[in-house]
Amino acid sequence: MISYGLGMGRILLIIAAIIAALFLIGPLMGLVFGLVKWGLIIGAVALGVMFLSKWAKRT
Repeated sequence: MISYGLGMGRILLIIAAIIAALFLIGPLMGLVFGLVKWGLIIGAVALGVMFLSKWAKRT
Protein backbone atom coordinates (compact mmCIF):
# COMPACT_ATOMS: atom_id res chain seq x y z
CA MET A 1 0.00 0.00 0.00
CA ILE A 2 2.76 2.46 0.93
CA SER A 3 4.78 1.77 -2.25
CA TYR A 4 1.59 2.29 -4.32
CA GLY A 5 1.10 5.67 -2.67
CA LEU A 6 4.71 6.70 -3.37
CA GLY A 7 4.46 5.45 -6.95
CA MET A 8 1.25 7.39 -7.54
CA GLY A 9 2.80 10.55 -6.08
CA ARG A 10 5.88 10.11 -8.24
CA ILE A 11 3.74 9.64 -11.37
CA LEU A 12 1.76 12.79 -10.56
CA LEU A 13 5.00 14.67 -9.95
CA ILE A 14 6.38 13.53 -13.32
CA ILE A 15 3.14 14.54 -15.07
CA ALA A 16 3.22 17.96 -13.36
CA ALA A 17 6.88 18.41 -14.38
CA ILE A 18 6.06 17.53 -18.02
CA ILE A 19 3.15 20.00 -18.08
CA ALA A 20 5.33 22.73 -16.53
CA ALA A 21 8.07 22.02 -19.10
CA LEU A 22 5.55 22.27 -21.94
CA PHE A 23 4.31 25.62 -20.58
CA LEU A 24 7.91 26.86 -20.52
CA ILE A 25 8.88 25.37 -23.90
CA GLY A 26 5.83 26.82 -25.70
CA PRO A 27 6.91 30.49 -25.71
CA LEU A 28 10.54 29.50 -26.36
CA MET A 29 9.52 27.46 -29.41
CA GLY A 30 7.39 30.39 -30.58
CA LEU A 31 10.39 32.68 -30.26
CA VAL A 32 12.65 30.23 -32.13
CA PHE A 33 10.15 29.75 -34.96
CA GLY A 34 9.61 33.52 -35.13
CA LEU A 35 13.36 34.11 -35.49
CA VAL A 36 13.62 31.39 -38.15
CA LYS A 37 10.67 32.92 -40.03
CA TRP A 38 12.22 36.39 -40.01
CA GLY A 39 15.59 34.94 -40.99
CA LEU A 40 14.00 33.26 -44.00
CA ILE A 41 12.13 36.45 -44.96
CA ILE A 42 15.29 38.59 -44.68
CA GLY A 43 17.26 35.96 -46.63
CA ALA A 44 14.65 35.88 -49.39
CA VAL A 45 14.63 39.68 -49.62
CA ALA A 46 18.45 39.78 -49.75
CA LEU A 47 18.44 37.10 -52.47
CA GLY A 48 15.86 39.09 -54.44
CA VAL A 49 17.90 42.28 -54.13
CA MET A 50 21.04 40.47 -55.31
CA PHE A 51 19.18 38.97 -58.27
CA LEU A 52 17.66 42.32 -59.24
CA SER A 53 20.99 44.14 -58.96
CA LYS A 54 22.69 41.54 -61.19
CA TRP A 55 19.80 41.72 -63.66
CA ALA A 56 19.96 45.56 -63.67
CA LYS A 57 23.71 45.52 -64.39
CA ARG A 58 23.18 43.24 -67.37
CA THR A 59 20.64 45.51 -69.07
